[in-house]
Amino acid sequence: MAARDTFHEAVKSALQKDGWCITHDPLYINFAEVEIYIDLGAERLIAAEKYQEKIAVEIKTFLKPSAISEFHTVLGQFLNYRFALKAEDPERLLYLAIPLEIYETFFARRFVQLITQEYQIKLLVFEPTKEEIVQWQN
Repeated sequence: MAARDTFHEAVKSALQKDGWCITHDPLYINFAEVEIYIDLGAERLIAAEKYQEKIAVEIKTFLKPSAISEFHTVLGQFLNYRFALKAEDPERLLYLAIPLEIYETFFARRFVQLITQEYQIKLLVFEPTKEEIVQWQN
């Protein structure tokens, strides 16, 4: 199992503040002879519609020296995780959690925006010190 991300607890707390119940920490999937550990699994009851929303959240900090190199790695990981989730838990949506500062700087670049649109990357933008979700981007 991989090491926890620097902002793991901040994202977990932010999700709980937003009404999510953490169901998996991490969310384990064994698919096609590969073990996958997605940082968090969560559920939230939508009372008006009487169903549960289910999400998986992969947390990334983008603290390495090359943000674009980390982005390449994250994109591949995200697509692989989404593929496995589609097969094993198709009701669960995958989100990439990123800090607000990275969203406002690196993810503001046109190239990154085009890639996230092309591959339909769902983003969960969080403020680490306040442990709050700032934005859900579908």
